[in-house]
Amino acid sequence: MIKTAALGAALPLFSADPVPGILKDVVSLSSTASQLKFGDGRDWFFEKRFGMFVHWGIYSIPAWHEQHQWRARVPRQEYVKLAAQWNPRKFDPDKWLDLMQEAGMKYITVTTKHHDGFCLWDTRQTQFNTMNTPYKKDIIGMLADACHKREIPLCLYYSIADWNHPNYPNQGRHHELPKPEAGDQPDWDRYMDFLRVQVRELCTDYGQIHGFWWDMNVPGYKDPSVNEMIRKLQPKAVINNRGFDDGDFGTPERDFDTAAAGAEKLERATEACQSVGMESWGYKSDEDYYSDFHLMGSIDRYLARGANYLLNVGPTAEGVIPEKSASILKRIGKWYSSVRESFELAEPASGIIRVNDVLVTRRGNTFYLHLHKGIPGNGFKLKPLDVKPVSVTLLNDGRSIDHIVNLSPSDHTEQKPYLRLRNLPVNEMADSIMVIKLEYSKDVFQRKF
Repeated sequence: MIKTAALGAALPLFSADPVPGILKDVVSLSSTASQLKFGDGRDWFFEKRFGMFVHWGIYSIPAWHEQHQWRARVPRQEYVKLAAQWNPRKFDPDKWLDLMQEAGMKYITVTTKHHDGFCLWDTRQTQFNTMNTPYKKDIIGMLADACHKREIPLCLYYSIADWNHPNYPNQGRHHELPKPEAGDQPDWDRYMDFLRVQVRELCTDYGQIHGFWWDMNVPGYKDPSVNEMIRKLQPKAVINNRGFDDGDFGTPERDFDTAAAGAEKLERATEACQSVGMESWGYKSDEDYYSDFHLMGSIDRYLARGANYLLNVGPTAEGVIPEKSASILKRIGKWYSSVRESFELAEPASGIIRVNDVLVTRRGNTFYLHLHKGIPGNGFKLKPLDVKPVSVTLLNDGRSIDHIVNLSPSDHTEQKPYLRLRNLPVNEMADSIMVIKLEYSKDVFQRKF
């Protein structure tokens, strides 16, 4: 954690004019970072920054979209017949976790019930669950056991909207059926009773869980007592902001939130989420996929500002993560393992060095430059830095980077030399996000940060 009391130690590194503004930014960044900590068992969230998201359910059988029932206009009486086909005999939670760890991910969040209402656990509140299918196994229980054995934090997704439950008041709002189905008895209070009991099941029947990930509170209903129950039952569980109060953290999705995607720093705990597939979060048989560069850039952009990141895959109806998705995670993992120190051991510090489209993290006298959008050429200046570092390293492959402090023609008016990085492998690394490590000797800083 950056200590504001030591900010003055950085002064010899910079030219005189920019210092006051820089100090202001550093103080702000430090204060924000300290405010993000919960100070209790939930602080695991700030240590295990990168997680796997999994969307899985009977919608993987038609293999089109996790909202198949709603988007394809499938009548409920037809959609529920998919449960009779649910038999994911190749599901092996350890294989999911093997892939997760190979990708450098530290925790997993899985759908327990999506909008279609089908439950992946042995719930006693509805027959529409995995136990009443040919599979007859408690999937959440199997995954929980595997996670506990490996000490991997498990977080549970739960959709508030429900297209199957007779008491949920489908009214044709976004992500709702156009109207109640035959035999439904819309009653929000009764539905909330159902929801509370299901949440209690999830928080008591599967050992320790580390997070509860709400989704689709279509009515915008507020009731802090639901999250209070979760906190009482699972004190280490972080709770997102899509439930019945503001929760612990924000959830920008797929870069739809342009303000969150472009902000220099994040004002609250944040966990961005994205899927490897461009169309669906669940399994889609003819899916189009994001490029590695796009996903790496998105991950880098959020982690460098102190956020967490969930990257999603959708397993097939057999329970297997598709090879294309798995290959993407493996490639992302190779990149992440090479640059992880710039996230996991560093603090956001983009107020210190000003370069267009470059984010900065910092650990003591070491800076990390995150080129999350790529750069237009093979070199750039690092204003206001005017002291040559001990070393400059490209974390991606460990090579040394040419660097020099001298006057550039474009700085003729101020007549000041600045640190320049040169001969960067921009073409060679065109499909990756480069992270550059600048190390300064301790005598540059008279105090520790």
